[in-house]
Amino acid sequence: MAKKSRPSLSLSHFVGVVVFSLFFVPKSVLGVKQELRFGKNGEFKILQVADMHFADGKTTPCLDVFPNQMPSCSDLNTTAFVERMIQAEKPDFIVFTGDNIFGFDATDAAKSLNAAFWPAIESNIPWAAVLGNHDQDSTLSREGVMKHVVGLKNTLSQVNPAEAHIIDGFGNYNLEIGGVKDSCFENKSALNLYFLDSGDYSTVPAIPGYGWIKPSQQLWFQRTSAKLRRAYMRQPEAQKGPAPGLVYFHIPLPEFASFDSSNVTGVRQEGISSASVNSGFFTTMVEAGDVKAVFTGHDHLNDFCGELTGIQLCYAGGFGYHAYGKAGWSRRARVVVASLEKTEKGGWGAVKSIKTWKRLDDEHLTAIDGQVLWSRSRADVSSNKVDKTLAMPVVLGCSLLLYVAKKKPCFIVFLAFHLIMKRYIPVTRFPPVYLLSYQSEAPFHQLWNFLLHQLLCVSQEYVERNRLVMLSDEHMRWLTTRKLYLESVWLNRQTTYESPGVNFLIEM
Repeated sequence: MAKKSRPSLSLSHFVGVVVFSLFFVPKSVLGVKQELRFGKNGEFKILQVADMHFADGKTTPCLDVFPNQMPSCSDLNTTAFVERMIQAEKPDFIVFTGDNIFGFDATDAAKSLNAAFWPAIESNIPWAAVLGNHDQDSTLSREGVMKHVVGLKNTLSQVNPAEAHIIDGFGNYNLEIGGVKDSCFENKSALNLYFLDSGDYSTVPAIPGYGWIKPSQQLWFQRTSAKLRRAYMRQPEAQKGPAPGLVYFHIPLPEFASFDSSNVTGVRQEGISSASVNSGFFTTMVEAGDVKAVFTGHDHLNDFCGELTGIQLCYAGGFGYHAYGKAGWSRRARVVVASLEKTEKGGWGAVKSIKTWKRLDDEHLTAIDGQVLWSRSRADVSSNKVDKTLAMPVVLGCSLLLYVAKKKPCFIVFLAFHLIMKRYIPVTRFPPVYLLSYQSEAPFHQLWNFLLHQLLCVSQEYVERNRLVMLSDEHMRWLTTRKLYLESVWLNRQTTYESPGVNFLIEM
């Protein structure tokens, strides 16, 4: 019986397979690590797209637009907006922060995901995505959605980090942005991006509402942040502190509720739809020390940024046309640009500043609300430069002055106290913060109030804005783990402790 001849692989077939692999198979599937780094202009630009709510394309109607827009408005308007943003901003990286599809109206989850991300795929710009609370409501589970996303072209998304054997959710990972090629920071991560799955809905029967970032995810974040810090502070080009970090997830933290229209850039037009419990992730980020800004979606009518304990908490604003919105209030996207500083030799060094603005989906793609989220110069001015060995003498000196002032108030004592505060204890920001409370009579209360607000130039609004942070449970837990026995009492106010007193903030 004659043997069947094996089909031979010709050179043309081989070349065809290689070409197909290079151009059509995702690099993540091939095991090729795509490199992210700052450009020759010393900048790295990120486009954030929140809440596309994509469904079935041209058959899916728009929500909350004017009646005359309805006949021609569909998911294709969302696609066109993504394309316009890419063309206008030419970002180095695109981040989709959840509710990428609206599962309830998506007939086929895979097809909807392909269509939603198509502008990013076609642009050949690296991109990443996290999950929201609606992505899994179609034909794929949350794990299935994330696995499908990871298989798409040009994505740097990951299902979960390989080193984390047990971790909640899907889509927890980090990316490192290298310095400029051929610069002294070429082999360092000058900017770190963290992505987390903020969940969909609570799985605990006794706790209603949305999901939250779990302890296993926070542990991974802490370890990753610490590892990146060590690498950044090692030779060559050893740095004194960590590289700045940006964090992306879908559902806002409870701390987003700390703001009102008076202390944000942007607008707050609806409530903060965070989890009904506080898992303490904000405190975890503060303690890590590298996070400069957090970016979320979920609440489509909020697009503000507000600073709390040295971290900017930012919404992107609603992007998609099949998502709820407000007629006449344009859909929008957020852009973030990190810029490097010039070295003495004319090259590029560490990150100098992080800026942001938003663009509206109007005729001119109007840019609004430009602001500096973080800058190295501002951080240097506001950071505490006190030697650790001086911390205790400074505290004891202030305590003595306060005690003397209580017994016999005089201008010289208050002036000395003021000078010590200005020199050693800046109060412009406070991560980490230590509260020291001093019992006093009402008259001294009033003098202290005057000193804090007038001499130290701390506004009542500033104190009030941060009062919520200091009284939050996770901050209390965090502070007491350092064996500090604190009393949460604020100026001239009755608190839950109902104890009179005054406080000042010391940043060490």
